[in-house]
Amino acid sequence: MTQTAFRTLDHADVTGKRVLVRVDLNVPTDNGRVTDLTRIERIAPAVTEIADKGGKAIVLSHFGRPKGGPDAEFSLKPVADEMARIAGVPMAFASDCIGAPATTIVAAMKNGDIAVLENLRFHKGEEKNDPAFAAELAKQGDLFVGDAFSCAHRAHASTEGLTHHLPSYAGPLLMEEINALRTALEKPQRPTAAVVGGAKVSTKIPVLMNLVSKVDKLIIGGGMANTFLQSMGIMVGQSLAEPEFHSTAREIMAEAKQKGCEIVLPVDAVIAREFKEGAANEVVGIHKVPIDAMILDVGPESVKHVAKVLAGCKTLLWNGPMGAFEISPFGEGTFALARQAAELTKAGKLVSVAGGGDTVAALNA
Repeated sequence: MTQTAFRTLDHADVTGKRVLVRVDLNVPTDNGRVTDLTRIERIAPAVTEIADKGGKAIVLSHFGRPKGGPDAEFSLKPVADEMARIAGVPMAFASDCIGAPATTIVAAMKNGDIAVLENLRFHKGEEKNDPAFAAELAKQGDLFVGDAFSCAHRAHASTEGLTHHLPSYAGPLLMEEINALRTALEKPQRPTAAVVGGAKVSTKIPVLMNLVSKVDKLIIGGGMANTFLQSMGIMVGQSLAEPEFHSTAREIMAEAKQKGCEIVLPVDAVIAREFKEGAANEVVGIHKVPIDAMILDVGPESVKHVAKVLAGCKTLLWNGPMGAFEISPFGEGTFALARQAAELTKAGKLVSVAGGGDTVAALNA
């Protein structure tokens, strides 16, 4: 895939045009307050660039998983306010992404203005990639800029659907991610490692299957590791696991063996009886998890082993935390490995690419 395969924002004349910009404002919040600004800080300059060039930037995004209709809990308004604050410019907000509320706001825009439209997922047509919904969205714009790498794999109305209606371009953030991934995947410096964590195997089966043929070391953590351990006959007590994916886990391990990819699983764990902040916890070997306890983080021996693996690698892809990082003290394994990866990267010994909302939040933490 070459640079020329994409029409980028640099190729677009946005002056006087209504530019629909699909970004990913699906940021972590707590009671309506944004708790991690990373995504917004990266998105704001790309949006203001369009306004600075005399375009009318109309921001589209999903937020959370509302159940098929408007829901105050999932309104983009607080996120839009935060983005306006970070960008230092006023941004109008439309209470819907289609229909009269959107049309009224967009019609009032002057060149250089920015508006944010309400959560795309308040309409079922978004995730269904409904052509009629995509056509309604397209009525608000003259051009489309896709700048949400984290959503680019989904054929939704606002990602794939809009490209059938409007001249379409790749945004600067999308290109930045694609170029970083090219470095890591197309001609990576070997040995290569991938850290894949998070709660469930089910959501990452295609990723894991793909990675075993691309990387030399596949490090599996989080709840996902429990499913792999369980599939090998190791007892994981009350830990989060997906027994229905045991055969898939074994299939992935067999495929890895065939491709010469080493799978690295935890050798010890931090366990607790309760899933809560500051819960009493202890470290046990992976074969000694009590029946009434749950694994909430990788243990110090696992961290030591993975750190050694990373020290011997030249390229790292990271997606997903190694434990329940959002609850203290079960983020220590993730944090220790993140610090190790950061040091190696800073020293020029490792090219590292991290992705995913939880991953970014964990790395910032």
